[in-house]
Amino acid sequence: MARTVLAGPGSRLGVRDLLAEATAGVLQRPGRSVLTMLGTVLGIGAFVAVLGLTATAAGQIGARFSLTGATTVTVADHPAADAVPAGADPPMSFPHDTDARLAGIAGVSAGGVWWPVAGPPVISASPTGPETGQGLSLLAATPGAVAAMQPTLVAGVTLDPYAQDSRQPVALLSVAAAERLGVNRLDAQPAVFVAGIPYTVIGVYSDVVRRPETLLSVIIPASTALERFGNPVVGRDGGAQALIATRVGAAGVVADQVAVALRPDAAGVFTVVPPPDPHSLRDGVTSDLSGLFLVLAAICLLVGAVGIANTTLVAVLERTEEIGLRRALGARTRHIAGQFLTESAVLGTLGGLIGTGLGVVTVLAVAAARDWTAVLQPAATLPAPLIGTAVGLLAGLYPALRAGRTDPLKALRSG
Repeated sequence: MARTVLAGPGSRLGVRDLLAEATAGVLQRPGRSVLTMLGTVLGIGAFVAVLGLTATAAGQIGARFSLTGATTVTVADHPAADAVPAGADPPMSFPHDTDARLAGIAGVSAGGVWWPVAGPPVISASPTGPETGQGLSLLAATPGAVAAMQPTLVAGVTLDPYAQDSRQPVALLSVAAAERLGVNRLDAQPAVFVAGIPYTVIGVYSDVVRRPETLLSVIIPASTALERFGNPVVGRDGGAQALIATRVGAAGVVADQVAVALRPDAAGVFTVVPPPDPHSLRDGVTSDLSGLFLVLAAICLLVGAVGIANTTLVAVLERTEEIGLRRALGARTRHIAGQFLTESAVLGTLGGLIGTGLGVVTVLAVAAARDWTAVLQPAATLPAPLIGTAVGLLAGLYPALRAGRTDPLKALRSG
């Protein structure tokens, strides 16, 4: 006798029902869901913040570089020791009219020669008192070199051609040097003592655009330093070098011409250092920062993925009876797996959205605090929530498959 098998409609689970079940599962335990999303939030937030901050910092570096580094050329002196008497210092290769020669090069704003005086000699506020200027450096510079440094004067005047040509015993002090030497005002023509010899202080500056090492220095005319301390020597005190300030875009041309302009007969004694490529500098800084912090972001994402996987697996174990009942009522393996996979994807997506928001807020806050222009790249920011979704899907894959393979009879018995 033939048996009659009654076949009902196949089990179906629509997308709307799947999303509703997944959302209900997430909201059923809100505290656990928030803690589960925390790793993803931190990972995505770090990812967005890192890319935004590095792009913002790179833009700031480019802006600052274009104002200083891109307009600075230095020329180092390497005088030959041939035909120099034993024990004597070789003379400088820079001609006495270096400032004028540099000023004659198209594109040069200011330029001159400077060097640190060897020793340095004792610097003090009185001829017989203690060395109150300990830690200060003594620099020799021509008026063109001081102009290229672009000091911000707070009192007095800077070095001028007269002081250079007449070898005047005058000094230009940084604010830090003036404080250490007790120079408070210039109307009484105060003096500082270098190796026991007085130098009248003609000016005090608070900042420089180029050569920040001069912020702890006493600057005297180069001609005076040559007369009293002799020639600078490479290896002993760094040697003499020219500092050149150029107009924007002219540094490369100036660097090509300066050696010949200074010494047509011996251009090879100079080493010209043009400014580095700002794009290379910016790319290098961006690469270093991104590489470091993206590793941290990846670690946070890994922690978030482990958290989602662990929570989803625990949820599968806690809801074994529910899974068995659904299977008994006709739910198929893919329906059960899809439900838990959707739950983990929802957690990852929510974590990605919250993390993206926090990352953007972080970039804006840092940029506002530093008075920078925030740079957010849509190509990196907009896909960030999708990364959270991908993390959730990968993390929930194993628990979802395990839930889908649950035997309904064993599940109901265990419940």
